Amino acid sequence: MLNLIFFGPPGVGKGTQASKAAKHYNLIHVSTGDILREEIRLETELGIKVKDVIASGELVPDKYLIELLENTCEKHKGAQGFVFDGFPRTLRQAEALEEMMERTNCKVAKVISLEVPAEELVRRLVNRAIEQGRTDDTADVIKNRLVVYQKHTEPLIDFYKKRDVFVVIPGEGTIDDIFAAICNEIDNRY
Repeated sequence: MLNLIFFGPPGVGKGTQASKAAKHYNLIHVSTGDILREEIRLETELGIKVKDVIASGELVPDKYLIELLENTCEKHKGAQGFVFDGFPRTLRQAEALEEMMERTNCKVAKVISLEVPAEELVRRLVNRAIEQGRTDDTADVIKNRLVVYQKHTEPLIDFYKKRDVFVVIPGEGTIDDIFAAICNEIDNRY
């Protein structure tokens, strides 16, 4: 089973590359952001609980995301693997994912960290907000999301480096060139 995590700050291109990797390797793409936005749109119990948290640029509480992830993986028991996009974002989430993987005798094969300068991230997020009508990507929310990322998510780098699965891929260039670098890393090391 091939399990990948796409890692990096908002706007780095995780969703685009994770989607391509899922198709290329025939894996299930699990985008917590997409799932949460759908929950909000449908006004589910979870959607109502997390709507204001997401609108402020803060992280959704671990308990909600862990439950969401476990339910999603349970629905796809026969999958060849998963591409996790936007999860984990905290050390507790990473530990929960590892526990879940151990229960099914699996592990994370690679954590693909896409890196882009901060100014480029802000530019991308503002453009995405305009193009996709995403109200969660205002300038103030974007800045807060980057601060939250640094505070809560960057500690995961050491967590995954210790497991020797963390790899950095530059996130600037064409989508296809970045994807080729990702595939090269996965194919040569897994």
